[in-house]
Amino acid sequence: MTQIMFRRAEVRDLSTILVLLADDPLGRNREAAEGIVDEAYLAAFRAIEADPNQFLAVAEDDRSVIGTLQLSFIPGLSRRGSWRGQIEAVRIASDRRSEGHGGRMIEWAIEQCRERGCKLVQLTTDNARPDAHRFYEKLGFVASHIGYKLTL
Repeated sequence: MTQIMFRRAEVRDLSTILVLLADDPLGRNREAAEGIVDEAYLAAFRAIEADPNQFLAVAEDDRSVIGTLQLSFIPGLSRRGSWRGQIEAVRIASDRRSEGHGGRMIEWAIEQCRERGCKLVQLTTDNARPDAHRFYEKLGFVASHIGYKLTL
């Protein structure tokens, strides 16, 4: 089995991350991964990089970046002042799926949340992703809430 390393993303990883985000039916329609990196992506990357409660991660094997996710550490008053970890934008390169890398990446993210003192880890996944729903449930996540979004 290939050894996977997780690390904080660097600006040099940005174009690869964008390709990963665009490499599925939903991302294909909302991301601009071809050509020069759009300035809006670079500004977002810099904001994530500067915020101590954000962690944009990449998973890499000995050859290349094969996955990404973003962790947000959120303070809150509910649950007796607990911090929570929010996992977003989880992607594994399409040619590397079904090798167990996604599960290892989520387990790594959960451990990062534990180390930061989070008492809860949460994530959202689009209703149009039934395979992702099964994946997260297999990892112990429970579909306990209904989420809503408003596109602006």
